Amino acid sequence: MACAVKPILIFLISIISFHVSLIASDPTPAAWPLQFHSILFMNNSGTLQHVDLWYDWPNGRNFNIIQNQLGKLTYDLEWDNGTSYIYTTLDSNKECRVLHFPVGILRPDWLDGANYLGQEEKDGFLCNVWEKVDFIWYYEDVVTKRPVYWAFYTGYTAHVMTFEVGAVLEDSHWQAPLYCFKEAQEKGKPLPLIEEFLVFSSFFSIGNERFGNFGPCQGIIAKCQYDIK
Repeated sequence: MACAVKPILIFLISIISFHVSLIASDPTPAAWPLQFHSILFMNNSGTLQHVDLWYDWPNGRNFNIIQNQLGKLTYDLEWDNGTSYIYTTLDSNKECRVLHFPVGILRPDWLDGANYLGQEEKDGFLCNVWEKVDFIWYYEDVVTKRPVYWAFYTGYTAHVMTFEVGAVLEDSHWQAPLYCFKEAQEKGKPLPLIEEFLVFSSFFSIGNERFGNFGPCQGIIAKCQYDIK
């Protein structure tokens, strides 16, 4: 009888240990797909934006098409070589600014090492929540593992409306307009003024120490405010 009970006890102990280990281990955020398209509604203390985000890691590029409420349509075209083109197309001034950063676009695994905070209901979805270097709070749907909501330390927030895995923008849309390249040709000549705007940028360089395992400050999506003069 004792011999028969012993295997059962061992089995029960192993099952309990397995479940305890599952409970003890925190969930980890899903890596971003290598390519996706997402529509975001952004809110910065009442300033609203609609953002079309095209992420294309294999081709080293990221594109944010930003519509400010009753304002300009602004394009933020980013390349993994650290070059970013901020421009408009529909106004007569054809404004453009070329920015250079020491880092490339956001890595798919940029959330590695994030601190798990537990579960929370957000926008009608039960989400796992992580915090990264006191900079961003990231909400991911428990069931689908899709991002639902992001909040930045500045109060800037993003509601994820769509998330199309594998969607790719046609190559013809990734070319910055010709007038963007006049900056290098016309040194010393002031560029047309682009009014201050909030841009969803993956080049917010705030020091390597803030990012831990990001390597050389390998980007984090952030609210940036450029006063372009």
